[in-house]
Amino acid sequence: MLTRGEIDRIIMMAWEDRTSFDAIRTQFGLSPGDVIKLMRSEMTASSFKMWRKRTQGRITKHEAKFADTAAGDQLRRFRAQSQRG
Repeated sequence: MLTRGEIDRIIMMAWEDRTSFDAIRTQFGLSPGDVIKLMRSEMTASSFKMWRKRTQGRITKHEAKFADTAAGDQLRRFRAQSQRG
């Protein structure tokens, strides 16, 4: 079971363009499908639809796709700048 703080952090990471689903899996053990379910349950329908539209096909949300790009060797961030700790 996730704490409220962990859920909030996952939501922030999911909204962050440069944080991949693999980073969320590494930190919290959630698959991309689990993240989608969490986002669906925690967000309003319109916000969820907007988030899904943003993340579908976004190369930076998938480590394997990002590695194939010119920027694939850049250091990846695991958390948003606004997060503490």
